[in-house]
Amino acid sequence: MADKLCANAQVGNRDYTNAAVVIIGAGISGMCMAIDLIKRNKCYNFVILEKSSGVGGTWHDNKYPGCCCDVVSILYSYSFEQYSRWSREYPSQEEILKYLTQVAEKYGLYKYIRFNSEVKEARWDGEEMKWKVGVEVSGEKDSQFASSYVLSSDFLASAVGQLNAPQTPDIPGLKDFRGKMMHSARWDWTYNYENKRIAIIGNGATAAQIVPEVAKVASHLIVYQRTPNWVIPRFDTGVSSLQQALLTYIPPLRMRKRSLSMDFRETFYDAVTDPQSVFSKRIRGWCLEGMRAQLANKPELWEKLTPNYAPGCKRVILSDDYYPALGQGNVELETRRISRITETGIEVEDSVLQEYDLIVLATGFKTVEFMYPIRIHGSNSRPLSDIWNEGASAYNGVTVEDLPNFGMFYGPNTNLGHNSIILMIEAQSRYLNALVGEVLQARRQGKSLAIKPNPDALRQYNGEIQAVLARSSFADPNCRSWYKTEGGKITNNWSGTVIDYQRNLSQVRWADYVVEGSAKDGVKPDKIANLGRVREETYISNSSLALTAVSVLAVVGGVLLQGSSLLRAR
Repeated sequence: MADKLCANAQVGNRDYTNAAVVIIGAGISGMCMAIDLIKRNKCYNFVILEKSSGVGGTWHDNKYPGCCCDVVSILYSYSFEQYSRWSREYPSQEEILKYLTQVAEKYGLYKYIRFNSEVKEARWDGEEMKWKVGVEVSGEKDSQFASSYVLSSDFLASAVGQLNAPQTPDIPGLKDFRGKMMHSARWDWTYNYENKRIAIIGNGATAAQIVPEVAKVASHLIVYQRTPNWVIPRFDTGVSSLQQALLTYIPPLRMRKRSLSMDFRETFYDAVTDPQSVFSKRIRGWCLEGMRAQLANKPELWEKLTPNYAPGCKRVILSDDYYPALGQGNVELETRRISRITETGIEVEDSVLQEYDLIVLATGFKTVEFMYPIRIHGSNSRPLSDIWNEGASAYNGVTVEDLPNFGMFYGPNTNLGHNSIILMIEAQSRYLNALVGEVLQARRQGKSLAIKPNPDALRQYNGEIQAVLARSSFADPNCRSWYKTEGGKITNNWSGTVIDYQRNLSQVRWADYVVEGSAKDGVKPDKIANLGRVREETYISNSSLALTAVSVLAVVGGVLLQGSSLLRAR
């Protein structure tokens, strides 16, 4: 009993339906939360519920041709588990999944994960002060033991992210098509698409990665574009084995490359948020010059591919090969509105029917419906749909009104248009683990504790960031994006830089929370928990880096000289 109270004992067979902490999702966020639970709170009494059959989250689900990251590889790893063996400057899905699998193995996370376990609903029990999480087991064998069950926990962390539920377009006749149809996030690699007539609906970041790969082997490919995007070169190159070795064995060199990449990415903040900034105007120029140069043979596409909104309103696409692919003889760009889908193909306005073997839906995800399709009920059985009836919002993007002992990763207003989301996730994990720490302390004492954000603090916080966002490129009325609701409220994007966000979450101000339960006196309203932050920006000077490199070379040289002396002595 003592072990269970102090959260040191791993959940076993007898207490299968009880845990101190439940994490929904085994992607980047869920694994970060789990690692911090162990490192910061010495907590092993937790369960990770993952609806898929493996770790990786979005990098497990998205396996389409050309799938890769649009953030440089040096920034796409945890600060505490930096990876230096990337084969390219922009890592592929397979490399990222390999990295995440290695992290899960290194930190022993597999014993905490229940795969093929989908959360259907979660309800806060005000009397027990615990979450009751409804789980449905989809694995054929596991479901023979129990097809569903309710898991009770003191704290619930959502790590489902924003890009997990595929968005199917509302097009008449979508189910009538008799050929092959698949969403980009549910790619079927058993299907051979060589020499096929292919349609790709959508032209966002996903389509920009799929199109060049499919165009290589398709007999004919048509890309259906609703709105053009700003596209800038990725400048992707391979990372030599020598550079990989240097980054691995000279940590200051790796840290310098990472910090310089962080600095460079942060400078893009103005480019994608301030439509009047010098950088934003330069982005326009670079994009247009690149597009015209790469499509010199198809000037009729220039106007169709030129956006009428500010860069950043929709995600700026990084690609070296999207425009060249559109310039191929077997590829067409279709900008007429889709009227309907028939048994054999797609009909556009003017009753023009185009027939296909394969239709790819590169139509993104349900992004503004955070936590979809999980049904959440908080204090007094209040549904999340009621809490968010005017659009999703959260305090610091991580805690939600009337949801006690609840935290979320990659929540409302935490998405970035200019930098690595992992930098945000680590700050969120540190912050949420501070809240969990208080709940676990109460648990050790056999007491109860419920923590939820003060509604006034939450409203003030969101009022401030929405005021900034309303003046940003994200609010440009000339474009629709997954960043905002139909009504125009920007629910997904953060209003500042990564450093701004890290500083915000470097403290827990308990005055901004409502604390209840028998252990509430232990949390003083005037108390501020200083958590610090991981400083990713440049802080090692070039001279210090050079001195370190010289020292390392001197040591290596000394070892080599000593070895050669020994050989001569023999």
